[in-house]
Amino acid sequence: MAAVMKGVRVLEVAEQTFVPAASAILSDLGAEVIKIEHVERGDAMRGLATTGTAIVPENVHVLLEHSNRGKRSLGLDIASPEGIEILYRLAATADVFITNKLPRVRKKLKIDLEDIRAHNPDIIYVRGTGQGERGPDADKGSYDGLAFWARAGVALGIMQPEYGHVPFPPGPGFGDSIGAMTIAGGTAMALFHRERTGEATVVDVSLMSSAMWAMGQTIGLSVTLGQGWAPPPADAPRRNPLVGNYLTKDGRWLALTCLQAGRYWLPFCECVGRPDLATDPRFADFESLMAHSAEATEALRELFAQRTVDEWRAALADFIGQWAVVQDTLEAANDPQSVANGYLQPCETADGFPFSLVASPVQFDEHPAPPGRAPEFNEHGDEILAGLGLDIEEILDLKVRGVVA
Repeated sequence: MAAVMKGVRVLEVAEQTFVPAASAILSDLGAEVIKIEHVERGDAMRGLATTGTAIVPENVHVLLEHSNRGKRSLGLDIASPEGIEILYRLAATADVFITNKLPRVRKKLKIDLEDIRAHNPDIIYVRGTGQGERGPDADKGSYDGLAFWARAGVALGIMQPEYGHVPFPPGPGFGDSIGAMTIAGGTAMALFHRERTGEATVVDVSLMSSAMWAMGQTIGLSVTLGQGWAPPPADAPRRNPLVGNYLTKDGRWLALTCLQAGRYWLPFCECVGRPDLATDPRFADFESLMAHSAEATEALRELFAQRTVDEWRAALADFIGQWAVVQDTLEAANDPQSVANGYLQPCETADGFPFSLVASPVQFDEHPAPPGRAPEFNEHGDEILAGLGLDIEEILDLKVRGVVA
């Protein structure tokens, strides 16, 4: 794999998933990432199991690994004069400074733009926030379940009227990981711009902006039509019987998205062993099929209920239209396409326990980026400090005084 970010040094002052996952992507692609952690407790993600909001396996903290792979860790009290001075010295050596601290916290800790730029005017300064840098809620913290999922219209965008409740995000870090891709891409663009022009820029990405981009077409429709988006009821009439989800004999679902029904109806009917449906006068041409779509949809419901999902996989294997089995996450991990493209990569903890991580979504030279493991808390502290020219006596003195872990 081409390590396209090799030679880039990233200094991270961030916790949880949103921003750390962005620098994790950069790490996968070759960047050196120095992670600054709270001098006593480390990244708050390390204690996530105690919050009762996530399942953390005993042998491997997968959530931490996902967003901290390949980094170097330094436990540092940046609230102390000595600690902030060390941070500034590290910033002077970095290409990128990345943080998810709120504006008031950045100001209090003296890690705001002007503070960092005073020690490195050429550094790319990256901020990841909940709702954005400006506006009435700029200084309010958030999570992806709020700013991404609830506030930006994503939750109501999938909520069926019959649910009777607001659906939860599909998994931990869902909006965080999508937003992290945006931050990583924005950071790479800023580095490219600096390389071409010599100008160092500020990069801003929020969970809310990432979600609104993901919902961009929908929000555009809503603003044009003057009404909020809501999905149609599950039993709403369909114009196209080849777009929708169908239940199989064994209780599984098949999803069809053949937008050109006129093109795909005949080959579909032949693949499923029902050529009679193609010659049925109600469905014999595009106009007739659209006019009788409810009847065609009901015929397909009855048809799909007659075989198991594996039988349908075999029957539709050569179908030229677009379809998929509705899979769970374990099936997705073992999907032949996932395996063939290396979408899941092997890794192991510091103790040698094997596990797997989803690879960075961008591949170069047709190879997935192999992830490194997340660091132990302060695993590289002495090494990083020595790299700044501190000798062993100075490092021990900082440890005794609680400046470094």
